[in-house]
Amino acid sequence: MLARYERKAGSRPRPLRALLITGGCCHEYDAQAVTLMQGISKRANVEFTLVRDKGADGTQHKVSAYQKADWAAGYDVVLHNECYADEKDPAWLEGIVAPHRAGTPAVVIHCAMHCYRAPTNEWFRFVGVTSRSHGSHFAYPMTNVKPEHPVMKGFPAVWQTPKEELYIIEKVEKEATPLAVGYSPETKKGEANVWVHQYGKARVFGTTMGHYNHTMSDPVYLDLITRGTLWATGRLQEDGTPVAGYGAQP
Repeated sequence: MLARYERKAGSRPRPLRALLITGGCCHEYDAQAVTLMQGISKRANVEFTLVRDKGADGTQHKVSAYQKADWAAGYDVVLHNECYADEKDPAWLEGIVAPHRAGTPAVVIHCAMHCYRAPTNEWFRFVGVTSRSHGSHFAYPMTNVKPEHPVMKGFPAVWQTPKEELYIIEKVEKEATPLAVGYSPETKKGEANVWVHQYGKARVFGTTMGHYNHTMSDPVYLDLITRGTLWATGRLQEDGTPVAGYGAQP
């Protein structure tokens, strides 16, 4: 299904054109799509196109949008909130990541980190971390380890999250920089749960948070995702505010 959500554009510059790809197992993707699109568009000059394939609620599915080689053409950023761990075809995966490697910015959210486990591991290289599992569901303290980074400006020094999933991070790519960590009483260490990354010519912003709707709808979370989206597209200033014309629109 291809749907469009956009705010009324009042003046130049034109809104950022964002593609949100969502669906798969284990989460309430329809509600999350509305929360993300409305929450980001309320905070920044962004219009969305949504891809949510009907009936694609398992762990294996070839998303309709990826059928074309130039599937990302015309978009300023792609938000991945999908969960298809058992879609493992390397050629299919290459078709997904190629536009990003060539320069299309990305935002990767929660179960996107567990997707497309082809033997090449190229998806993990794209998102910036390797994660294949998570611990129990619990609230945890999330520490801002890079408060000087524009994405983390305005984020609390420590945020006590609501009940969430904390992903276990096996590897952080050398091009990725963790911005926040959540302490896991199970692994006895901080697990990177917010980061920025460079994949080829593209900026990538990632967070493993977002299992529950109550997390996604929290203003702290939506502020963070918005700054991450603006950073990925080069529309976030050093002080953490949007470039002129890309903030909240009347």
